[in-house]
Amino acid sequence: MNGETGGKSVLALTVGDPAGIGPDIAIDAWIARTTENIPPFVFIGPAWLLQQRAAQMGQTIKTADVTEGGIAPVFDTAIPCMSDFAEHGVQPGVPDAANASPVIGAIETAVGLVHAGHCSAIVTNPINKKVLADAGFPHPGHTEFLGALSRRIFGIEATPVMMLAAPDLRAVPVTIHIPLRQVFDCLTTQMIVETGRIVADALRTRFGIAKPRLAVSGLNPHAGEDGLMGSEDSEIIRPAVDRLIGEGIETVGPLPADSMFHASARSRYDAALCMYHDQALIPVKTLAFDQAVNVTLGLPFVRTSPDHGTAFDIAGSGRADPSSLIAALRLAGQMANGR
Repeated sequence: MNGETGGKSVLALTVGDPAGIGPDIAIDAWIARTTENIPPFVFIGPAWLLQQRAAQMGQTIKTADVTEGGIAPVFDTAIPCMSDFAEHGVQPGVPDAANASPVIGAIETAVGLVHAGHCSAIVTNPINKKVLADAGFPHPGHTEFLGALSRRIFGIEATPVMMLAAPDLRAVPVTIHIPLRQVFDCLTTQMIVETGRIVADALRTRFGIAKPRLAVSGLNPHAGEDGLMGSEDSEIIRPAVDRLIGEGIETVGPLPADSMFHASARSRYDAALCMYHDQALIPVKTLAFDQAVNVTLGLPFVRTSPDHGTAFDIAGSGRADPSSLIAALRLAGQMANGR
């Protein structure tokens, strides 16, 4: 199958936490499949859950349990589903540790489908990290787990890199889920260089940008103000920028983070490398909260995700906005085709 049918990518969409809004927005995305030009996807989760949630939301849908080769033929008329999730009560908004194993299994199944050529990319619905951690899940989140699955299933040692992609900005945090006070100890020149290489390669191969342009933020206010406000910008970040330039990657920086995200500045680069989590995510979510997509680069497969959490408080209410998932599905299809 090679993950395609009729020129369209076939995507694997994971259930996420079943008590969250993942099922809700999967239903909404399928309903909008023609008007929003969404690639065919298989829901890696149980059909009974979608039917249960649709009823709670006042929607009417069709679902179909499928095998690997039967995804696309039914997509126009029913949501293809694939799961060994045992049927039991799932209460919207009430996370349950009993769901941890099938949630993890859905991610593994999705990666396996891509590895076998049945799907071209995976899109992951939001998980609840605490529920999984309480059940003994050893990874901080999706990104790290997908790196482990790259080794286990693909036999490839991957370095996952998180990108937030929005219509007007792509931003990459070099350090991710660590306390702010640890950033200064963890950040290294080599880490920035490796991240820059992965981002530049992905921009070429996945986004179709022949000559990627990177902008690298400073760490301290005013990018250190020539050492007045810290030496990290000149001693750690500047050497990384010079190395990337030396490798033929168009790169500028370190730039003051407070002036690199306005419209004119954004027009001069294709992706921003930021030194810590909020430095990257705040501008993206400010510019495009409902349209931003979480993309994991550096893997041997394409993975995207809506850029929001499980939203337990509105699960099953019909009030969840599917815009970010729709954007994630579209982007996954485009990236799988190198566009």
